[in-house]
Amino acid sequence: MTCGEAPLYRVAVRALCDFTAREGDLDHRFTPSPSAREGIAGHALITGRRGEGYESEIVLSGSYRGLLVSGRADGFDPVNNRLEEIKTHRGDLSRMAHNQRALHWAQVKVYGALLCAERGLESLTVALVYLDIASERETLLTEEASAAELTAFFEAQCERFLDWAEQERDHRQARDTALAGLTFPHDAFRPGQRELAEGVYKAAATGRCLLAQAPTGIGKTVATLFPTLKAMPRQGIDRLAFLTMKTPGRRLALEALVRLGAGENREGRMRKGSNEDGEEYRERRFPLRVLELVARSKACEHPDKACHGDACPLAAGFYDRLPAARQAAAVRGWLDRESLREVALEHGICPYYLGQELARWSDVCVGDVNHYFDASALLHGLAQANGWRLALLVDEAHNLVERARGMYSGELDQRAFSVLHRRAPAALVKPLGRLIRQWQEMVREQGGGDEGQVERPAYRVLAGLPERLVGALQRVAAAITDYLAEHPGDAEPALQERLFETLAFIRLAESFGDHSLCDLTRLGRGHSILGLRNLVPADFLAPRFVQAHSSVLFSATLSPAHYHRDLLGLPGDSVWQSVASPFRADQLEVRIQGGISTRLRDREASLDPIVAELAGQYQRRPGLYLAFFSSFAYLQAVEARLAQLHPELPRWSQARGMSEAERDTFLARFQAGGQGIGFAVLGGAFGEGIDLPGERLVGAFIATLGLPPFDPFNEALKARLQARFGNGDAYAYRIPGLIKVIQAAGRVIRSPKDRGTLVLMDDRFQRRDVRRLLPEWWRVG
Repeated sequence: MTCGEAPLYRVAVRALCDFTAREGDLDHRFTPSPSAREGIAGHALITGRRGEGYESEIVLSGSYRGLLVSGRADGFDPVNNRLEEIKTHRGDLSRMAHNQRALHWAQVKVYGALLCAERGLESLTVALVYLDIASERETLLTEEASAAELTAFFEAQCERFLDWAEQERDHRQARDTALAGLTFPHDAFRPGQRELAEGVYKAAATGRCLLAQAPTGIGKTVATLFPTLKAMPRQGIDRLAFLTMKTPGRRLALEALVRLGAGENREGRMRKGSNEDGEEYRERRFPLRVLELVARSKACEHPDKACHGDACPLAAGFYDRLPAARQAAAVRGWLDRESLREVALEHGICPYYLGQELARWSDVCVGDVNHYFDASALLHGLAQANGWRLALLVDEAHNLVERARGMYSGELDQRAFSVLHRRAPAALVKPLGRLIRQWQEMVREQGGGDEGQVERPAYRVLAGLPERLVGALQRVAAAITDYLAEHPGDAEPALQERLFETLAFIRLAESFGDHSLCDLTRLGRGHSILGLRNLVPADFLAPRFVQAHSSVLFSATLSPAHYHRDLLGLPGDSVWQSVASPFRADQLEVRIQGGISTRLRDREASLDPIVAELAGQYQRRPGLYLAFFSSFAYLQAVEARLAQLHPELPRWSQARGMSEAERDTFLARFQAGGQGIGFAVLGGAFGEGIDLPGERLVGAFIATLGLPPFDPFNEALKARLQARFGNGDAYAYRIPGLIKVIQAAGRVIRSPKDRGTLVLMDDRFQRRDVRRLLPEWWRVG
């Protein structure tokens, strides 16, 4: 072990041992484990039991042949000369997999070597301390080791890692050299594209957050990726995460990365290509590792098999075959879903878990926003554990408020627990019975009487958490996890599902505050839904933005900036940028039909005027149109009236729960030379993220302000947002609705050559507070 030399590579103790000490099968059959909060509490409990002078969270580091290894050891007892690695668990400790125990021993031995070197110790007792969360009983496993033995172990781990570390150093140098010379892939920037790119580069250079509103059609994906990649070598940025809301966003990002020079051909050859708009670009392949992160459900090769070596051939011997697969993937570099799958299957391992491993070693990760912002997000965990300087690019960021609310919300179904109670194992009957009684008592306290028949859902926002019910849920979760620990072969799917739901709900309850509310919906006798619903995701997202080196949130609809700053918890020094539209007012005819009201009470009276507007515009300019409505019921009523009065006019409609093939069929009607009106729901699959340039779409009708329903939940949301930000009505109703309107309207003009018509059908579009939120370049007639 050496000191003072400049490190060629830095690695955390946990990452080193994950790389060198794992072996055998991948085993993800259900093994109950404590939550992160329980783990922290368990560590505190153990350290609190130790005597005076006990040291905890000891920062240690050391070098070997240029490899700098560092981390925090859990605790050291100087009286007994014992270094401890603390682990929490549930159930029978003897059921822990051998390879998991071996990983724990590797960690404490590496820490032991670092401690001996730092303090000049000749020998040390290394210990694994396992705390059973349920019983609070400790199991202590110890080994006596000399400093020489621990050093030899440490150096052996480093030797196993050094070839990879040297490869990573060389890759980083080659990557940074290539990125420093990166050039824009097209001969010229589009209008507005350079302005956006400059703002993104400044955000990366200054380590700040940028909220960028830029119009459709200027090439936002390339304009954000290019400057961030360019900034990576100069700013020492380790990783870039391009986060999207939907699968098409991932595809666009991957296509842009190919145009910028990423891909499997890494021989440095130059060739030309063209994009879908006919723009030529120069392709030069360079060493950039790009990984597409895909959901487990979509990546699994054997959905009918359990995820462990006894059931799935791709889990058997996973860690034994991982090194060769990891090396092959690193050499390939381009790891979209198909390429990753190909590498995994060539080496006989699971594609999904190979992708999880490669997230550690990829320069650019392209995936859904939940990979960074969710409570247990992979990329956030890796960035935190490895101290990465991470640059975030968040596409279609106007959706992040609602997506994040969903990440930090949960609900439980009373009937599902009643069904489980009736067929539960004997050990679970009592705790489930107590839960059901507590649930019934809560319903009665909330005005549910004897849980008699409920003609329609009865909704109520609770004053706070039902503490007794939450306590019963905690006991049920403990009972189920203990039962599954002792009976691993009895992991019935319904039992696991209820456990996962319960644990998620309990974790949300632990962080309950004015950012969320608790509600109860009674659906009938013995049937109600208990919800914990996030209203202000800022409280959860703010630390994620602080963790990132820089963040760029971009979309065509991010105005007003204060709405997103407040609800997303953006840093105080965040920058707002609004890129001027390249489109001219004479490209889009915007009309307001102020004599129409689409309010619920006026729906029937609005049908004939709406149909008259649809038919009149179509007769004046036959072609392809989209008509957007607030609900399927409203859509169907207008379509039926149009069919009655104008049966000759071609039409087709969005339906509830359309499959991907059905959505493709709907969009296939929009071909140049076609005619007719497609009916869709505002805010749905066809309201954003679709590209119908030129004659494929000549106009849109929007018969709604997109306002959420005026129901008890949204009124509670309004009150909470008013109390916190002083903008209750705007934040709960008006701004979210008009974001959907502007997104839908954005389907019409997709390039400087397009011409089209937009008809806004509701008298409220004439109000000043509404008009103020419409795009500046629209000339409303």
